[in-house]
Amino acid sequence: MAHNHHSHCDCCSHEHNESVHEHHYEHEHHHEHGSLKKSIILIAVTAVLLVIAVIIEKTCNLSTWQLLLIYLVPYLLIGHDTLKEAAEGVAHGDAFNEHFLMSIATIGALCIGFLPGAETQFPEAVFVMLFFQVGELFEGYAEGKSRESIAHLMDIRPDIANVERDGKLLKVNPEEVAVGEIIVIKPGDKVPLDGVVIEGTTALNTVALTGETMPRDAGEGDEVISGCVNLSGVIKVRTTKNFGESTVSKIIDLVEHSSDKKSKTETFITRFARIYTPIVVLAAVLLAVVPLFFGGAFHTWLYRALMFLIVSCPCALVISVPLAFFGGIGGASRQGILVKGASYMDVLAQVDTVVFDKTGTLTHGQFEVSAVHPDICDEHQLLHLAAHVEHFSTHPIGAALRNAFPDEATDGCTVTDVKEISGQGIRAIVEGKVVCVGNTRMMDAVGAKWHDCTHIGTIIHVAIDGDYAGHIVINDKIKEESAQAIADLKVAGVKRIVMLTGDRSEVGEDVAQRLGIDEHYSQLLPADKVAHVERLLTEKTQGNALAFVGDGINDAPVLARADVGIAMGGLGSDAAIEAADVVLMDDKPTKIARAIAIARHTLSIARQNVWFAIGVKLAVLVLATLGIATMWMAVFADVGVTVLAVLNSMRALK
Repeated sequence: MAHNHHSHCDCCSHEHNESVHEHHYEHEHHHEHGSLKKSIILIAVTAVLLVIAVIIEKTCNLSTWQLLLIYLVPYLLIGHDTLKEAAEGVAHGDAFNEHFLMSIATIGALCIGFLPGAETQFPEAVFVMLFFQVGELFEGYAEGKSRESIAHLMDIRPDIANVERDGKLLKVNPEEVAVGEIIVIKPGDKVPLDGVVIEGTTALNTVALTGETMPRDAGEGDEVISGCVNLSGVIKVRTTKNFGESTVSKIIDLVEHSSDKKSKTETFITRFARIYTPIVVLAAVLLAVVPLFFGGAFHTWLYRALMFLIVSCPCALVISVPLAFFGGIGGASRQGILVKGASYMDVLAQVDTVVFDKTGTLTHGQFEVSAVHPDICDEHQLLHLAAHVEHFSTHPIGAALRNAFPDEATDGCTVTDVKEISGQGIRAIVEGKVVCVGNTRMMDAVGAKWHDCTHIGTIIHVAIDGDYAGHIVINDKIKEESAQAIADLKVAGVKRIVMLTGDRSEVGEDVAQRLGIDEHYSQLLPADKVAHVERLLTEKTQGNALAFVGDGINDAPVLARADVGIAMGGLGSDAAIEAADVVLMDDKPTKIARAIAIARHTLSIARQNVWFAIGVKLAVLVLATLGIATMWMAVFADVGVTVLAVLNSMRALK
């Protein structure tokens, strides 16, 4: 009784935790939405107050001091946050940021009117602050959109797991489920942890992980991974990993930390802003002071110096470039391509050599019967005997023969004296006949007169009572998309496509020929693959990159050695996710050309932003120095350019 009571409390506490968890997320979302709404109201109120202040200035004959007090109301209303940020920056020794530049420029504009012979610049000062806040609003909105594109990954984060404990079904946090526990997943539920189905069949929606809309069937003995959604049946799953190690955790962690690895462009922009801002402030001071020695009017040159400060604010670069990369990574993850950081976007865009591992990358890594050539019986009979002999074999060839003749388990034939002969094959007695299934050495041993086959593949010979009965050709199945993937890469301008395989040379040659690969190397050990990749790295031209594509299990050393390692995620192969820089979540080689295209698109957007921002700023800086530019032009050169660059960056999401 006491035990039951304890379980009940446990369950309640989890439900309470879950509701607190949900409430926290809702609260965060409302907070973000609320601050956006608050900014819009603040901007609208300031705009109205600015119009009223301008009307008062035009209609009433007020002194400069009185006008200043009227304009200070909208100025402080919209600018208090910027002024506060600037003050905090100065206090923390980080004075040269955009808030500091804006504050100096606008305070300067408010003070100009008190200089002898100068006109008041109060409306300009308020307008600069107002427009700066509009820019910040756009930036906030764009960042929200970028995060939303990555938030679809957060949708795969499961909230609860139904776990069987002491004959009861408890709702618990997935983090509290141990390896080996049994969880029940109902239709409509997210799969909370990686595991193996022990009861039931269902279809799984993997769209959030792979971008593929086609459901995957899962039954007893099949692996399921966290983040999928159960569509049809109730299944029981024995967990194989805890929550921290599960696929869904790793993916979310990868994408959340993708911004840690900055691209070359981003690092350059950050360094550029650090050096650039102090230089600009010094240049503005010189612009205000130097002309005084040549009889210039102080208020004229001070006004130009203030414009110089506003124009030169580097926020368009500092904001839009990382935003473009963030958008590109988000857009790629929607297509089932995980890029581990902006720095790999840089490298991907420069790929001109792609090296493929064959098995599991261009082929399925699963053997299947591709031809049956009988000598003394029909095809059906030959397959029937071979499948019976290989019934208990754990070798992939045995599985291929059984798959080719699935009825062998139910046709009632008696199989006895099954014996595996090392290095030759398997011998068994089927319905009283001695059947040998194996290689040429086995045929020689039993005196069967075998003959070779013109087909490429692994040849399995069969003898019945010492007489040669024929042979079966087994091959690794080429993926349907492989030929298209190679063609797409050539269209994308990849100059060199190489295939490396541990397989026999005739098999390697056959696959390369069928896929249109010009260069291939066979019978390689993992160390040989590394040596080949290192040679190819020395042969590539400066400014170009080499990508290695593998299935991750035995390719970890090569994946790490290449400029960019691309792994077939195999819906969660750990070694792949760890070693590679880019992970294709659905194993489709056609995604490689798409990943390169996304990287190039993202990089071109970042470059457009850089050139556009620098170009406009330089033009207005020259005009400001010559006294042709107005404060409004200066505002456009800063905030207008930022808004346009941010909007341009949002194209990377598509």
